[in-house]
Order: sequence, then structure tokens, then C-alpha cells
Amino acid sequence: MAEQTSEEKSSAEEEEDKKKNMSEIVDPELFSCLLQPVTANSDPEYNGTRRLLLYLKAESGVFRRRDWRCNGKGYVAYRNYIGRPRNWESLQSPSVQGTPGNSGRWIPPSSPHSLLFEVDSWSSSRDLQSGNPDSSRRSSFSSNASDNDRPRQRGAELAYSFVGMHCIFDQCKASVTVLKFGHMRSDLLAYGASDGTLTVCTVSGPPSIIKELKGHSKDVTDFDFSSNNQYIASSSMDKTVRVWEIAKGLCIRVIYGVSSQSCIRFHPVNNNFLSVGNSNKEITVINFSTGRAINKTVFDSEVTSMDHDHTGQLIFCGDARGCIYSVSMNSRTGALSRSHRHRSTRRQKSPITTVQYRSFSLLARGPVLLTCTQDGSLSFFSIALEIQGYLTLRCSLKLTQQIHSIRASFCPLLSLEKGEYIVAGSEDSNVYFYDLTRPTNTCVNKLQGHRFPVTCVAWNHGENLLASSDYSGTVIVWKRSKTS
Repeated sequence: MAEQTSEEKSSAEEEEDKKKNMSEIVDPELFSCLLQPVTANSDPEYNGTRRLLLYLKAESGVFRRRDWRCNGKGYVAYRNYIGRPRNWESLQSPSVQGTPGNSGRWIPPSSPHSLLFEVDSWSSSRDLQSGNPDSSRRSSFSSNASDNDRPRQRGAELAYSFVGMHCIFDQCKASVTVLKFGHMRSDLLAYGASDGTLTVCTVSGPPSIIKELKGHSKDVTDFDFSSNNQYIASSSMDKTVRVWEIAKGLCIRVIYGVSSQSCIRFHPVNNNFLSVGNSNKEITVINFSTGRAINKTVFDSEVTSMDHDHTGQLIFCGDARGCIYSVSMNSRTGALSRSHRHRSTRRQKSPITTVQYRSFSLLARGPVLLTCTQDGSLSFFSIALEIQGYLTLRCSLKLTQQIHSIRASFCPLLSLEKGEYIVAGSEDSNVYFYDLTRPTNTCVNKLQGHRFPVTCVAWNHGENLLASSDYSGTVIVWKRSKTS
């Protein structure tokens, strides 16, 4: 009896140990799946498969939520999530801190997948689309020898590598003066020309022209999409501002001025306000609904370019003498007041062709501003929002002397190393990528395909397409290489 009692005690202890081990091993998510109800007429194999799938789904959800939390639950987090590698669930380390300064690719910081970006590019010409054998002589593989000292690893995403041309629009017979993608859109593209026309295109599916807006009698100097992409407001050298309804292709309002209208922007928060700069040294705030001027402020020289910050409380504008102004704006009343002026230190004053704001930069750890002058000077400023947009020059780059008015743009993709990348056109018909933080070898890539000076460049919202236009009216949409 004593032996039986000891055997029963040992078996009871073993069962308790098994229960303890099972309670430690069994995941709560798996345990909840095992408790799913089973019907009397259900198939046991189906129930087992269903429970397994539920468990796997719950487990993957843990990693998704972890990745989302590590990326700040913002736009970059969503972009990182949809661009994750196939084996991302097996990489249980969190992703890179999700700030707008990151490249947008899901890369764990301390894993063998933390790879540097390479900077080679495919650049080809129209024969990719037209199949013209005569144009094959213009095809080229462009790589920059100055970046050969960068370490390369297999499997890296080519941050500025392009697989060729996505599409070409060449129906315009005049120089393209301004080029933009739609607000928060990856497929809507529009460009204005020196003959006064505005062309709205789609680049998704079969690329095609949606509408051709005719009404301006002289050069289209600038335009902007409304936040819902239903309207376009354009400025022109014919002294008018026109508001277009894209779906109907009609001009629904004409606002007449006394001088050439050089730049225009919708207010980012209150789309009922239009800010217009002109050659009469003014910025005028116009009511979009009525077409009446609400307020204006006067500057020292002709206003040539402008951009809003993301809150709409500041306007940054450049003039014909190379000065940059910070202007405070009331989002409810449209009242304007000048805050700061940054004077150019160069002896020869050149008009500013590009003023572009970005809410964050990895280099400046805050909002930044990019400016480009007609003589080919690129400047990069950090912005002190607490001092009403005070500008501090961080770095600059002097390009070759320009004859035409050429615009530049921020590159939305940044590698994990510190740098500030800019894309700009050139007189030699190439599109160049620059890193403003490099003391030497600032050019990191170039695209070849145009035959005339490249005047404008623009990125789409998805960051996979780059559009460039030239002096002959040709618009090329370049397709960036996919993540490996």
C-alpha cells in the first residue's frame, strides 16, 4: 500500500509539473484559439486548420502592432509597413525609427538586413516606350564614379536607381515652365507651358491626357492643386489668375491683376484662401469663392516663388534679388505680416526660382527650406518655428551658370546615413541628384534622356515616380527601381 501511495504521489506530481510546463509554453493567443467553439457536425480537420490559422494571424498581429508602435503610428509607419520584406515576421527586431527623414523602407537597425543604399541608375531614352531603333544611340547606363568608395552589399535597395522611363508626354510644343503631381496623389500629373496651356495627365494604367486647359495668353508661371484635386489655380504673365475645374476642363473664375502673376499657392488648411505673388512686389491673399482680394503685403522686389509651411501660418517667398522672406499669415482672416528677411551674401543678385518647404529633415532635426536661384545656387536652411520662421543657412551648393529658369526639389527618399539630397535639372539636358552635405563629389547620380535643358522636376506622392520636363515641351516620367 505504501508503494502504491508513493507511485500515486509521483504520478500526481508529474501531472502537476506537466500542467505548469504547459501553462508556461502555451501562448495566450494560442490558448484563446483552442477555446473556439466546436459544432457537433463540424469536421475535426477543418477545426484544427481554423485554429492554426487564427493562431498564426494573432501572432503576426503582434509583430504588426510592434512595428507600428516603433514607427510612431504615422505616414512613414504605414509606408514602412506596406514596403516590408517578405520575411519580415521572422525579423523580430523593431524597424527604424519612423521619421520623415528615413527612406521609407522597413530595415531593422541591428540585423544583417541593415544595408546601405547604392547610387547607380538606369537611364534610357524614348525607345523604351516607342521602340524606335534610331533612338537607341541615346540609351545609356549612367553610374557615378564618385560614389565608388561607398560600401555596397547585395540585396540593398537602390535609393536613386531607376529602371527606365515609365511614360513620355511630348504633345506640347512649347517650353514647360512648371510641373507638379496632384496633392497626395501618385497618378495625377499636370504641367504648364510658355504658350499658356495647362495639361492634366494620368500616369496610372495606360498613361493619357485627361484635360488640356486653355485660357492664358502668355506663359503659365505657376499653378497649384486644391487639397481634393478638383481644382487648379494658375498664375500667368498675362496678369491673370485662373481657377479651373479639372473634371469639366473649364475655367470657372478669372482674377485680373495689374502686373504679371509669378507664383500661387492654396492655403494648406483653409483652401478658400489663395496666396499670389506678382511682379508688383506684392503677395495678395484672394478669396477662392468670390475672387476678391482680402489682404496684401509689399516687399522690396518682385516676388518670384513661394511656399506654405504645413500649418499654413507661415509663407516663405523669394524675390528677384535673391532675398528670402518669412511672412506670418492668419488662417482665419488671411492677414499677412512680414517676420524675417534673409539677405543673399552673393555680389550678383539672382532671382529665386524655387522655394520648397519640408516639415522634417534628418540633418536639421526639424523643418527645412530649399531655395534655388536662376544662376544655379542651391541653399538649404533650417527653420526656427518658435521665432516665426527665422532661417539659418546649413549648407549650399553652387552649380554651373544657368541661362534658363531651372527648378529644384527635395528628394523624399533619404538613406540611413546623414545627408540632404536634392534633384534638379540642368542646361546639359540631364537630371542630377546632389547631396548638399558633401564637401566634394556632391553629385551622386544622374538621369539621361532629354535632348534640351531640363527646367522642372517633381516627385509623386508614392515616391516611385520622378517627372522631369525640358525646354522643348517633353515630359518624361522616370520609374524608380523596386525594393529587392
